[in-house]
Amino acid sequence: MAASVCRVGSTVGRALAKARSPILLSLRRGQATVTYAQSLLGAPETRLTALDNGLRIASEETGHGTCTVGLWINCGSRYETEKNNGAGFFLEHMAFKGTKKHSQMALEQQVESMGAHLSAYTSREHTAYYMKTLAKDLPKAVALLSEVLQSNALSEADIEQQRSVVLKELEEVEGSLQDVCLDLLHATAFQGTPLGHSVLGPSQNARTLSRQDLVDFIRSHYKAPRMVLAAAGGVTHEELVELAKQHFSGVSFEYEDDAVPVLSPCRFSGSEIRMRDDDMPLAHIAIAVEGASAASPDIVPLMVANSIIGSYDITFGGGKHLSSRLARLASEESLCHSFQAFHSSYSDTGLLGIYFVTDKHHIDDMMHWSQNAWMNLCTTVTESDIARAKNALKASLVGQLNGTTPICDDIGRHVLNYGRRIPLAEWDVRINAVTPKMVRDVCSKYIYDKCPAVSAVGPIEQLPDYNRMRSAMYWLRF
Repeated sequence: MAASVCRVGSTVGRALAKARSPILLSLRRGQATVTYAQSLLGAPETRLTALDNGLRIASEETGHGTCTVGLWINCGSRYETEKNNGAGFFLEHMAFKGTKKHSQMALEQQVESMGAHLSAYTSREHTAYYMKTLAKDLPKAVALLSEVLQSNALSEADIEQQRSVVLKELEEVEGSLQDVCLDLLHATAFQGTPLGHSVLGPSQNARTLSRQDLVDFIRSHYKAPRMVLAAAGGVTHEELVELAKQHFSGVSFEYEDDAVPVLSPCRFSGSEIRMRDDDMPLAHIAIAVEGASAASPDIVPLMVANSIIGSYDITFGGGKHLSSRLARLASEESLCHSFQAFHSSYSDTGLLGIYFVTDKHHIDDMMHWSQNAWMNLCTTVTESDIARAKNALKASLVGQLNGTTPICDDIGRHVLNYGRRIPLAEWDVRINAVTPKMVRDVCSKYIYDKCPAVSAVGPIEQLPDYNRMRSAMYWLRF
């Protein structure tokens, strides 16, 4: 019977092919598939609700059997002082060490029994606690997150135990030269301001932070108006709102003595920091100018500009056929092992730059061509450059949202940064509106004849003098 079905199928296929049926032709052309534009318009809506205490609830229902739910808090190393720098990162380690109701073992057993994954992270402006679990266990997940956030035990014994863990992690991070280089870049670019603080904090603070320091940090910053309960996957918004009312209505929205923390402006300083070590095999170098803030209208043209520069790794295929001009040069001339253009955006400023890894003999050349790529963005960018960059940027934005956890993270950060979730369809419209003139004008505003910040680690004897790098930030044109 199966064989006869196969024969019938193949017979029908041959008949359609012989007749050049419109049905078969449309399938061949992919007309039966959903187009990119249709997929954007068909994306689930992100719904947003606020509780009476100011806590916001945002969710996207995708119909998955799993879901990710978490709390995103407008609080990071930027809100710390030199004395308590690292408190947010320390609290991240303390989060799952037990609550007033459950010991660490009981908490871990509860998470394991659900087959869930509980995690947290801290950045310069945000802190997140989130859990990925089966959709049916959403109520348990929200209850656990509430307990972790509001009833953390913070016992002295656990704090002392975590000191050694944090110090060990600080040692490990020093082995990640990319992290070291970019931390140094922030330290010199925003020197003397809170954005210059490392997320992990100095080792001295890890040794001296007390329980009272952590309690004071929570009381000062973990307030309802600065929190977003975000969820994505097999969730319903109404259920999430009810769970939020049940577990988070008691989160305070008042500050002691009305002392509301206000972010101090973070000035950018054109400067450099060098850590020369000739025993290292490769040099890690970053150069950046002050970029746009997260909510700036210039953010999209700068994203397109960074997409034109692109990224490169020595393992890439393509060679001279790579679309990025800088990547082609890097491949053909063996300029570097890897590079990437980046834009770290914050609430009121940003860092727009290029990070590269190269051997000690090609530092000067790689720096020259990196700055040359910037000058091309300001002066000679073309329609074909923009068209390619737009497609690469769209693919990157869509590709990043490849599961409930990235979507949930996107929702949480967007609501904190913009007050709403910007849908992909809107990003698409804003990207399509970018023109070559717009990129040239915006890049001239942020890059052309601006003082850069430079950080370098490793065998960097060949790194040009700062004045020479500064003079490469403009062209003498007649």
